[in-house]
Amino acid sequence: MSLADTMQVALRLPTRTLYEGTVKQLFATAENGAFGMLPNHVDFVTALVPSVLVLTSADGEELFFGIDEGVLMKKGHRVDIAIRRGVQGEDLNSLNETIQAAFIEVDEEERVARSALSRLEAGIVRHFGDLRKPTV
Repeated sequence: MSLADTMQVALRLPTRTLYEGTVKQLFATAENGAFGMLPNHVDFVTALVPSVLVLTSADGEELFFGIDEGVLMKKGHRVDIAIRRGVQGEDLNSLNETIQAAFIEVDEEERVARSALSRLEAGIVRHFGDLRKPTV
């Protein structure tokens, strides 16, 4: 493998790509602690925990992402990160507010979906109960 000054990073959610571009370095937090990565870092896979992901773009700009649990895989000069939820913030100060707003909205949507599923399951159980009643 040749030495490089940058690496290609793709940050993906289940429904879309949150970020894709060239970066000089990244900082993330895994289950066993925080770590930094440069383009020539050894290849590996790790599980990420909810935290702040910091990418330094090729032009030196720092990009901040609030992420939920996920997986990071580095192979060669390519890093693929798959996360359950994530948002990009303008800076560290505003990132907390952005995370709160986005994740609370998703939590409410999940709560509504779980409630609808529970009602559906209860209806199915009632219908099965009706099937078992003897007809006269």
